[in-house]
Formats: sequence, structure tokens, C-alpha cells
Amino acid sequence: MPEQNEHIIHPDKNSASSPHGKNLTSYFSGKYLFLSILLSLTSMGLLIYFTYSPGLFDRLYWNRTPGLFIALFVVGLRIWFLSAKIRYLSESRLSWPASFRVVLCWEFTSSVTPSTIGGGPMATYVMTREKLSLGQSSAIVIYGIMLDQLLLIFAIPMLFGIGLYFSVIPEGAGLAGHGLMFLIYLLLLGYAGFLTYGVFRNPYILKRTVNFVFSLPFLRRYRYKIAREAEVLESYSHELRKKPRSFLLRAFGLSVMAWLAKVWLPGIVVLSFVPADVLLSFLRGVAMTLAGMFMPTPGGSGGLEGLYALFMGSLMERREFLGIAVFMWRLISFYVVVGAGLMAMSWYLNVKVVDVVNEKKTDEP
Repeated sequence: MPEQNEHIIHPDKNSASSPHGKNLTSYFSGKYLFLSILLSLTSMGLLIYFTYSPGLFDRLYWNRTPGLFIALFVVGLRIWFLSAKIRYLSESRLSWPASFRVVLCWEFTSSVTPSTIGGGPMATYVMTREKLSLGQSSAIVIYGIMLDQLLLIFAIPMLFGIGLYFSVIPEGAGLAGHGLMFLIYLLLLGYAGFLTYGVFRNPYILKRTVNFVFSLPFLRRYRYKIAREAEVLESYSHELRKKPRSFLLRAFGLSVMAWLAKVWLPGIVVLSFVPADVLLSFLRGVAMTLAGMFMPTPGGSGGLEGLYALFMGSLMERREFLGIAVFMWRLISFYVVVGAGLMAMSWYLNVKVVDVVNEKKTDEP
């Protein structure tokens, strides 16, 4: 454990300010929230419509359905591990309640925005509301993301190797589907490897690459903003490289546990309805989660339900249970998180209102 005076980034003068002067609602769009829920409900409705048969509930394995409570517990474990990681990266400057609020806001924003936007900016903002500096908040977010990328460097080659012996990608995907999944995994591996190398070994090449990409004509309008972010990223990288190896290992361990909870969830829901191959359901959960990272829709809604049907459907001996399984999986993994995230965000909105009222009272003669 590093000494308490070792900061990820040293405090700056804007310790209590919000990034770029924005407010909470600037970091997600109500349009994305509506679209995400609409796509999710539509895709689940279609799956239930095409798989439902009369008397379905009479044929359920009711002795297996308590597994859904295990699934809910696993979601709670994931949130706890993520909160523990955020608190550890902040070196206990964030309290446990604050860490949970940050994670819930981060997860909420990730669930209702396209993957290219993600929940990082929201997490940075709410950490500044918890009295961390903008520099510290940004560094924690970047370090957390880097740990996830580092995990992919280990996970994807292992998945390739295991795929030689197990049908990790279902036969129903066809030759084109197998090729597409292989390409997705290669792109993820290349991206993770480059980002990890850039942050931990050669931040200068990372900055040069980012600046080159955003000098292209169709991305040029973003280049000045990205150039500033690249400069900040380079300075953070130098700070991160000073951290002891034990710090990295413990934070990485928390990332692994949070990730395992996420990839186990789809298989746990399957096992809550029908007997299935436990190992294969876990491996399919890993493969499905990785493929879901490329979904362009807000929170992956619409596409994730389809991926679940593709990867998990062939594991279910009674396909009529597929629609309700997808519904329960999304209810536990998506709607519960969205609801909890909205409550966490409302806490910051209420605090903001109280701050404004107190400022007005202070200004009064």
C-alpha cells in the first residue's frame, strides 16, 4: 500500500470546481436515455414474442429460479469491487458512500450513452463534486480505464486459446459471424495493447498518434480539444509510472474481480432457468461481453439483447425460456443500475441546490 502522501496527481488550484464549468446534466442526454430504454424494450419484446409459448411458467424449473437472486447479488458485488477500486485509486480521499455514488453515476452514464462517449466524463465531474481536484479525478478515471485495458491483454489471448477446445463462439454465428468476432477481438487486443504501452511505457507516442488521427479532415474540428486532452494524458502517464508495483497489482486485482462479476452474470441467469454447461456459459459470457463493447447504440441496447440470444440461446435446452431469460438479465444488469444511478445523480443535484441556497444566504447583507 503506498504512503498516504503519494497522490496519483498532485492537487491543483481547481480542487472543488467542476470540469469546464459544466453541470451534472451536461454529461448525458435525455435523448440517449429514452433511446436506450426504447431499444432495449423493443428488442426484448420481440424476443419474448417469438419465443413465448402458452403455459411457459408451468414448465419453469422453479427450483432453479432462486439463482436470479444470486445474479442480483453478483451485480452488487461488481458495484462493490468497482467502488473499492475507485476508493483505492483515490487513496481513501473518497469515502465509501462517495465511491459508491461515483461508480453508480459512471455505470449509469455508460449504460445510456454510446460506447464512444462512455461514463468517464461523468465520473470525473462527480469526483470534483466530492472535493477532489480536477487533476486527481481525471487521473483516477484514466488509471481505472487503463487497468481494464490491461485485463483485456490477458483475457483475449486466453479466449483465443480456449476457443480451440470449446465452442466459445456459437455455431449459429456462421462463418461470417466467426470472422467478425475474430476481427473484433483483434481490434480490442490491438487497442488495449497500444493504450497500455502508451500510458505505461511511451506516452509521447500515444500523444502523437492521437494528434495525427484527429488531424484527419472529418475529425479536425475536435483536434484542439483532443490536443489539450492528449497533453493532460501524457502528464498523467508520467505520474502513474511512479506508482509502486504493489499499487498496480492490488488495483488490477479489484478490476479483475469486477470484470469477473460482469461476465459471469449472463451465465448465472441462464443457469437460473435451465441446466447448462457451467464452464461454457462462463466462456460465452466473456465472449459476449467483449463483442458488446463494439455496440454503437446507447448502452449497447438492442444489440446486447441480440448478442445474448446468439451466445446463450444455444445453451438453453428449452428455447421458450430465452425471451424471459433476456428480460431478467437486462432487468438485473441494466434497469437496476439505471435506477440506482439516477438516485445517485439526484443526490448531487440536491447538493447543488443546497450549495446555491447557502451561497445566496451568505451574500445577503
